[in-house]
Amino acid sequence: MVIVVTDAGAQLSPVDGTIAGMTRPMSLRVQLLVLQVSIVLVTVVTAGIASSWFQENELREAYKNRMVHVAESIAQMPAILDAYETDDPAATIQPIAEVIRQASNVTYVVVTDAHGIRYSHPNEDRIGKRVSTDPSVPLSGEMYVGTQTGTLGESWRVKVPVFDGDEVIGTVSVGMLESMLDEALVADTLQLVIVLAIAASLGVLGAAWATRVIRRRIYSLEPDEIAALLETRDAMLHGIREGIVAVDDEQRIALINDEARRLLDLDDEHYVGRPARDVLESAVLDLVGEEDADERLILAGHRVLIAHSDRVTVPSGPTASVLILRDHTHLHEMLRELEGVQSLAEGLRAQAHEFSNQLHVISGLIELGHADEAVALIERTNGGGALNGDSAHPGIADIEVSALLISLDARARERAIALHIDPESALSDLSGEPDARDDVLTVVGNLIENALDACELGGSVTVSIRDDDGCIVTVSDDGPGIPDRLAQRIFETGVSTKTSANGRRGIGLALVRRIARRHGGDVTLVTEEGAGSTFTAVLLNVAARAPIGGGAS
Repeated sequence: MVIVVTDAGAQLSPVDGTIAGMTRPMSLRVQLLVLQVSIVLVTVVTAGIASSWFQENELREAYKNRMVHVAESIAQMPAILDAYETDDPAATIQPIAEVIRQASNVTYVVVTDAHGIRYSHPNEDRIGKRVSTDPSVPLSGEMYVGTQTGTLGESWRVKVPVFDGDEVIGTVSVGMLESMLDEALVADTLQLVIVLAIAASLGVLGAAWATRVIRRRIYSLEPDEIAALLETRDAMLHGIREGIVAVDDEQRIALINDEARRLLDLDDEHYVGRPARDVLESAVLDLVGEEDADERLILAGHRVLIAHSDRVTVPSGPTASVLILRDHTHLHEMLRELEGVQSLAEGLRAQAHEFSNQLHVISGLIELGHADEAVALIERTNGGGALNGDSAHPGIADIEVSALLISLDARARERAIALHIDPESALSDLSGEPDARDDVLTVVGNLIENALDACELGGSVTVSIRDDDGCIVTVSDDGPGIPDRLAQRIFETGVSTKTSANGRRGIGLALVRRIARRHGGDVTLVTEEGAGSTFTAVLLNVAARAPIGGGAS
């Protein structure tokens, strides 16, 4: 299915399907090429103009130095100075000036007296006549450099005074036509243009090559396609229910989605680019770099997570280890509740079987005419059973904790283990604090389940729950105790006295400690090998209140 959305007045072109009246946007390849070529051309043209300007200044400076040298040399020549004292100075000065003019490749060399009357000139008809430009500057004893228009045309000239001692007796003017300077500049500029044209051509070819490389690196995608892919990726990563953390080969965070932040209890700080060891807990960081690690249970904060790591490879090479995290906390609680329900059902079936046997006995006694014995049997069994009553203990006012204790009692009976609740136990209703209630349920459930697992047939478990100052849960068993080699590490993740399978053991006690510490308390162990264990968990900031619906007797 193809859906085309247009506005009310738009019409589709029957040729290519574009909207009539609208031009197709320029492709990224063309944009990159035009941009780079423009940059190259602007740079080359600017460099050419600047080079031409510098070259013109250097050319004028070189000709100025030549003309100054020629003019000063003539003004100081003894033959020229001696000629001023003769009756016909031009006869001596004109040949010398012409030889020097031709040898130095200048346009003219003009020598005058103190009144500006010429003694030399490329056009001999001008000799004996006054110069056409103002000679006052050199006659004042100063040098003149500039452009003036004389009898030969506009020229770049130098005028110097001729001294006889301290007296100025004449001037020497040396110049070149501006047209000759322009010809020389054009010749040099032509070479410069050729070089710049070659540079521009190479720049355009380089721009085309760079454009092709860039297009290949971005898989020939257009900007709007890249933006759409990025938006789609962000929507997908931040919308899925699994936490995703990508760590690159330099052990830095490359990506982390919203669910991963929630599961790892991270705030909204920007984590991308930071070292993974500064962001992830050790249990999570240990999975980084493992090749396709199997799913395992890990403890992150107060959550039990199912995590596994995959090594991701792209055409440019290995780039990241991707951690996929799923919240197992609620599933863990539901499985525990399901096990409790199953235990209750099994307990009910056991009691039904027991009552059925007792009914057969009562029926037999009545048939045999022993009515008194039947009544005595009924009295002995009346009110018995583990499932009667409103709660596990009158002091336990919280219905969910009470239900958990009843379920665990049924499971203990099934295993032939006695579960005793301390008569002085007291716990107020926690329905107003659902988070605190969940934490208390987790602590009580894990400690009692571990105690039941530790007990042997015929053993016993004692439970005490008090909320005098926060919530204090104490669970003791008469099992074999915890070996000394494990007692110091029993609260670490993955450490357990039971057989571990796929990392699903060694979570409960570590979770209990984290919950207790999160509530400002801790959990302690007193054990002696062969003499049982006692765990005491303290949750200080679980507020103690007067019991609702019951209290300790």
